[in-house]
Amino acid sequence: MPSAEGPEEGVVERDELTDLESVELASQLAEPARTPTRALVPVPSTDVEPDDGEGPDVRMSDVDEWGRSENMRALARRLYDPIYRQWFRAEWDGLEKIPTEGGALLVANHAAAIPSDAPVIMHGIEEELGRPVYGLADNLFRRIPVVGTLWSRLGGVPGHPDNAYRLLAEQGQLVLDFPEGVKGPAKTWNERYQLRRFGRGGFVEIAMRAGVPVVPIAVVGAEESMPTLVRVPHLASVIGIPYAPVTANMLMFGPAGVAVYLPAKFKLRVLDPVHFDVPPDQDRYSRSRVMDESEAIRDRIQAALYDMLRQRRSVWFG
Repeated sequence: MPSAEGPEEGVVERDELTDLESVELASQLAEPARTPTRALVPVPSTDVEPDDGEGPDVRMSDVDEWGRSENMRALARRLYDPIYRQWFRAEWDGLEKIPTEGGALLVANHAAAIPSDAPVIMHGIEEELGRPVYGLADNLFRRIPVVGTLWSRLGGVPGHPDNAYRLLAEQGQLVLDFPEGVKGPAKTWNERYQLRRFGRGGFVEIAMRAGVPVVPIAVVGAEESMPTLVRVPHLASVIGIPYAPVTANMLMFGPAGVAVYLPAKFKLRVLDPVHFDVPPDQDRYSRSRVMDESEAIRDRIQAALYDMLRQRRSVWFG
C-alpha cells in the first residue's frame, strides 16, 4: 500500500500518463523483463527552415502579385489577334520609341463608349516588342463580377499611384495610363478627338518620382469603333456608373452592340519620350512644373491627332 508521503519508487500515477503511454506501460508489465535489443533509428527532422528570402520563388500558379496570368494573356493574344490585324488593321508609327527594357509610363488619348484603345495598345506592344504592359484603370472594373477578375488576369491594375510607382520604379515594367480618365470615353460623336483635361497631372508626378520617361501615344480609330451618340445622365446615376451612352453600335446591332465594334482603321503614333531632369523619390515636386509638363504632353498628343486626321483619307481604310 503506498505511503501517505507519495507513491513508491518505480510506481507511476495513472493520471500523469497519456493514453498512448498507458498502453505502452501495460504492455511492459505483462511481459517478462528483458534487455532491449532494438537499436535507435534516427528520424529526419521535420523542422522547416526559415525563409531567408534567397530561395526560389515557388508559385502554385502563373498569376503574379498583380493578378496577371501569362496563360490568360497568351490565350487573349491568340483570340484577339484576328481582331487586331484584320478588323482594326492596327498600324503603328514610331513603335521603336518605346523602351525595350526598364520602366516607362505610356499615356494616350482615350475613346469609345467601351474603350477599344487599351487592348489594341497592350496587344500591339506585347506582340511587337515582347514586353508585358500593365494597364491602369478605374477601380470600377474591380467591382464588376467576372469582369474585374478577367481584367486583372489580362494585366489590369487599379489606377492608384502606389501601384504605378511599384510597377515602374521597383519592377521596371511598362504601364499604360489614360490621363483623361472616364471623361475620354464619355465624349459624344461631336466631341471626338478633342482631348479633355489631363486631370491634375498626377501621371507626371508618378513618372518623376519613379525616375522613368513618359511616352505619349496618339490613337486614331477608337472614336469611330464605338461612337457615343447621346448620354443618359439620369440612367447613369441610377445604375451608379460614370456615364450611360447610347451608341451607334447599339442602334445597329441591338444588345449585341455592347460588345461589337465597328471596323474602324486604327493608327497609332508613338511620340518622342519625355524625360524629366529631376531627382527621383522626392517628397514633393513643383506643382507648377507638374502641371506645365502635363499640359505640354496633352498639347503634343492633340497636335499629333490633328495631323493624323488631316492625313486620313477614310475612317474605314485609313
